Amino acid sequence: MIRENWRLLLLALLLVLSAVGMFVPLGGGSGTPAGNATDAAGPTNLRFGLELSGGTRIRAPVVGMTAEDVDLPTSGSEARDLETSLASRLNVSLSDVRVAPATSTVEVFADAEDGNVTRAEFAAALQAEGYDVSESDIQDGVTDETLGQMERTLDNKINTGGLSGGDASIVTPADPSQEKLIVVEVPNAGREEVLELIGSRGQVQIVAHFPVRENGTTTYRNVPLFDQDGITAVQSAQQGQGTEPPYVPITLTDEAARNFSNAMQRFGFTGEGVSACRYSQNESDAGYCLYTVRDGNVVFAASIAPGLAEIIRNGEFVEQRSFRTTASNFSEAQRLQLDLQAGALPTNLDIEDGSTTFVAPSLAQDFKLFSLVTGFVAMLAVSVVVFFRYREPGVAAPMVFTAAAEVFILLGFAAAIGLALDLSHIAGFIAVIGTGVDDLIIIADEILQEGEVTTGRVFASRFRKAFWV
Repeated sequence: MIRENWRLLLLALLLVLSAVGMFVPLGGGSGTPAGNATDAAGPTNLRFGLELSGGTRIRAPVVGMTAEDVDLPTSGSEARDLETSLASRLNVSLSDVRVAPATSTVEVFADAEDGNVTRAEFAAALQAEGYDVSESDIQDGVTDETLGQMERTLDNKINTGGLSGGDASIVTPADPSQEKLIVVEVPNAGREEVLELIGSRGQVQIVAHFPVRENGTTTYRNVPLFDQDGITAVQSAQQGQGTEPPYVPITLTDEAARNFSNAMQRFGFTGEGVSACRYSQNESDAGYCLYTVRDGNVVFAASIAPGLAEIIRNGEFVEQRSFRTTASNFSEAQRLQLDLQAGALPTNLDIEDGSTTFVAPSLAQDFKLFSLVTGFVAMLAVSVVVFFRYREPGVAAPMVFTAAAEVFILLGFAAAIGLALDLSHIAGFIAVIGTGVDDLIIIADEILQEGEVTTGRVFASRFRKAFWV
């Protein structure tokens, strides 16, 4: 019995598994900030993309220029020295220059519109360092490695920010002379909400700001201590106790902890610099402050507390490696948490040269309704044609049921893997109804055209012949 009807049993099993995927809750909370989740909240686990749920799509190139086939030094220290020298010559941040000996490329993440660096200036800086590079050797855009990092970091930002269902992808234009684009799609989110999340690089640094005496006068130095690369773990943002500001607990790497401890003692933060930050009273004469800097802007200025100074002096800090990045309010602390967890973008998206599409949720609901109606009409049309052709419910009904089962199985699979359905997927499901019935009609015709089926052996023989058609 089982051997003869294994196909029916397999179909039944697939239908049961699809029902589980469609209707049984498959996962718990994600631990990300709430408020923007786009996971299915209705009776099914189906998730919908931009066209069926509404949301924002941003297509944009990335800011940057690349010099290719540069005869670079293979030593890592020499490459870092070149990055420092180029950043100084171009008057940009060190993070805006990337030297990659493995690919013989030099990238500058600034251009004439964003950073005021032109191709001529980029070429001149390389020439001043002794490299034979002309302006024509400089191309707009960045390397594939940088684009890949952009894509991964944007995905992290979207998921960490609670905008589940969204993603980033790289699009290659048909014209090879054009720059590759980054496309970000986020369902159920407005343009401003998405731009707030991905519109900046999200670079976070802790910077030591302290006074020094030079030639009888007092000046101030800013020394970067660590950034996202010096962090191994990030916890949730916390409200400060009493008058304490909100903060994000983090754990530093061994190297970052040692460098921080040494810098605090060398620059005087554990001595006269304890509780000596007066940034809120006088920014130009702030004293000994630890700046939390995000994308070049000071988010918060904090003093070294006596307790922290003590564990730095006795060496416990290097063992514990625990630190708090502070912010002026809890919302800013949550943003710091997101940037620290997702990482910093290597460069900015050039939003002005890109395009933004917004699909209103009401329009998306109309698309969803019309898709359902279209699918129902397609199934009804196929059913009428099949019944009209055979005029035998025993032949036509299984065909229609099988075609509907194929669509149900595909929907269950889509729900199980979390695929965000768009209009193109719906069109494919509707096409499955027709193509599936086409196959069944061919099989039925091959079986029935030779006369009445009297035995199971006759049916099996004709079925095998029809299957190979």
